[in-house]
Amino acid sequence: MKKFAFLFVIVISFSTLLAQVKKGVLPIDPETKKIKFQEVVHEKGTKQQLFNRCVYWLYKFYKDPDRVTSVRDPNTGKIVGQHRFRVYDYTKDSIKKIAGTIDYTFTIEFKDGRYRYTINKLLLKTASKYPIENWLDKSFPNYNPRWESYLQQIADFVKSWSDDLKEHMKPEPPRKTDDDW
Repeated sequence: MKKFAFLFVIVISFSTLLAQVKKGVLPIDPETKKIKFQEVVHEKGTKQQLFNRCVYWLYKFYKDPDRVTSVRDPNTGKIVGQHRFRVYDYTKDSIKKIAGTIDYTFTIEFKDGRYRYTINKLLLKTASKYPIENWLDKSFPNYNPRWESYLQQIADFVKSWSDDLKEHMKPEPPRKTDDDW
């Protein structure tokens, strides 16, 4: 009986840990109760240098960054933009099928030696905008298990987006000049 109780406690602890990890995939803003990805990244450079590096990144990451960004203010050190990406379903035959388009807003703010990015206002683009936070409620009468996959795809997209931004925000290594000609 003691072995059973011990095993039961371990199973419950492990499932609680898994639930916390699963819950942690998408960060929820405690004030708005909406999904909000945000991180402060410390990087060498002045506010202006970081701003310029980010502008270069925008042109590498987005096909048409002029249409994506609505604010690019070097004086305040702020870039704001809106864009979208797709989430997919996979059939039994592993065929990829578009499940929907997710609209999101991003803000990147700069100070000397650091910058902060925020991704929020994630909405499923349908006839009307549908907040993806509805996918978190498993008690919803029309809950669809596929929503878990969509939420994971959103988390994966944001990770890829932020990793790419961080990589391009690093200062360029000093160039070696060969004057020995």
